[in-house]
Amino acid sequence: MEKWMVAAKKADFNRLSETFSISPVLARIMVNRGLKTDEEFERFLYGNLDSLHRPEKMKDMDLGLACIRRAIDGGELICIASDFDVDGVFSGYILWRGIRRVGGRAYVVAPDRIQEGYGLNTRIVREAYGKGAGCILTCDNGIAAAEAVEAAKSLGLNVIITDHHEVLQLPPADAVIDPKREDCEYPFKGLCGAGVAWKFIELLYEAYGVPKQEFYELLPFAAIATVADVMDLVDENRIIVKYGLHALAKINHPGLQAVIRHSGLNSRHISAHDVGFKIGPCFNAAGRLDSADMAIRLLQTEDWQEAEKMAAELVELNQSRKEMTLLGAERAAAQVEREGLHKDKIIVLCLENCHESLAGIIAGRLKEKFHRPAIVGTESDGVIKASGRSIEAYNMFEELSACRDLFLRFGGHAMAAGMSLKKENLPVLRERLNQSCTLSEEDFIPVIHIDVPMPLGYISEGFIQELDLLEPFGKGNRKPVFAEKHLSVLRASIIGKNKNVLKMRVRNDSGVSMDALYYEDIEAFDACVEKAYGKDGKNRMYAGLSNPVDLAFTYYPSLNEYGGRRTLQIVIQNFQRIPR
Repeated sequence: MEKWMVAAKKADFNRLSETFSISPVLARIMVNRGLKTDEEFERFLYGNLDSLHRPEKMKDMDLGLACIRRAIDGGELICIASDFDVDGVFSGYILWRGIRRVGGRAYVVAPDRIQEGYGLNTRIVREAYGKGAGCILTCDNGIAAAEAVEAAKSLGLNVIITDHHEVLQLPPADAVIDPKREDCEYPFKGLCGAGVAWKFIELLYEAYGVPKQEFYELLPFAAIATVADVMDLVDENRIIVKYGLHALAKINHPGLQAVIRHSGLNSRHISAHDVGFKIGPCFNAAGRLDSADMAIRLLQTEDWQEAEKMAAELVELNQSRKEMTLLGAERAAAQVEREGLHKDKIIVLCLENCHESLAGIIAGRLKEKFHRPAIVGTESDGVIKASGRSIEAYNMFEELSACRDLFLRFGGHAMAAGMSLKKENLPVLRERLNQSCTLSEEDFIPVIHIDVPMPLGYISEGFIQELDLLEPFGKGNRKPVFAEKHLSVLRASIIGKNKNVLKMRVRNDSGVSMDALYYEDIEAFDACVEKAYGKDGKNRMYAGLSNPVDLAFTYYPSLNEYGGRRTLQIVIQNFQRIPR
């Protein structure tokens, strides 16, 4: 059972409505997103590329730029040390393309996820030295790579760090550019690695007189990385993604165009959802199941035929990753049930015959299914590599920090963590986490946050168009949730090629009726109806006959365009029976 909660933040919604020429409902949603001042409203609704902060406000940006300029002007080879995920791959590409545009020599390298793990390492340093590089420029990593930085410095290499992760201790680099530095006065701390890299190239282009428009051509790459790295879509990130997606619709880039085409997307309108669930996972699949080099080469190629071939391989690899994940999640859920782990407050398990790069995704699936924190590990040679995903009420990083003595490696944040430990320590970890856990049963009940309880009669074509002002949606700016308590289901049918869509006609107490679509668990919906109204009630509903089915729905309104006609409809997200 879910707990539905209506947001109750207060403000003068009518004044905000008049000031910004929006509906009071939109003003309420924006207040729910944490916006308070008129300046914040103005920036959210009308912020543009001119609203972005200047990059030189970032600590050490001047030192890093001077160092790279010396390398470029001196003809030195620059090693761009990237990471194996989307943010790493795209930030590496941004730096590579920017440096080459101003006449520099550079190559991009990423660590092997399985053999080496995250971040700059001594193998990358030694290879850079062997190739004759004079400088290492990191992106999306490096802030925690003190040992590798020291190795590079001992070989006489210059090292510039660009990163966005938490700073525990500054590495001994020539420049450390990270907005999360305590002594960094950059106003926005939430950029991803590619966002920081993009800012770096802005100053580089200015130094070499490259037209501003060429800098903005790199915006789609920063936007994709921002969404794929699940950054909060607020402040600068919102502007980067909003304008980056607009530019993506017109981009003439072989690799991106090929991935968009092979993913079956409409190139003229790419949403943040498309990036998060189609484009991003394709580039991520390379680093998970193969090598990030494949994704890097796809971005770098200027050959359209080669791009087509590589994109097809990448999409196929991602499809394989999805199938492996689905199978792994099913096996993990069965193991949880079989071993009674769902009775634990914190699920901890080792999954056999599972690719270690999928452990985090599977942990996320377990968290969603059982509504509790989950840690999934895979074992190799007596060592378990594990990933965890948490719920809002449980700070996983803090709780795991108390068990540091069990780990060989460990890192993360409140909602997710990664670790490696000896096999014999896994049951110890499970016992200690559950013994110290203070979560209550109420914490395990999923909470649905409703923005506005809104009757169907309020929905109009104009209101749906107004909701577009809130996009792009994502972390930190979720799609609004509306709800109505009592909707009679006049009729229902299961449609779609795979019979996975429930289409209903619903009517409220005021007599307003509308089509409603539900794309989730139809079996669970049927079970709810049958439990509340019996088999006969359910059968009459599907037959379109008079029936007693009356449910509360959360929903999002949309337009259905078919055969030249436009009709209003709602897309159902959650349902429950609320007695009258």
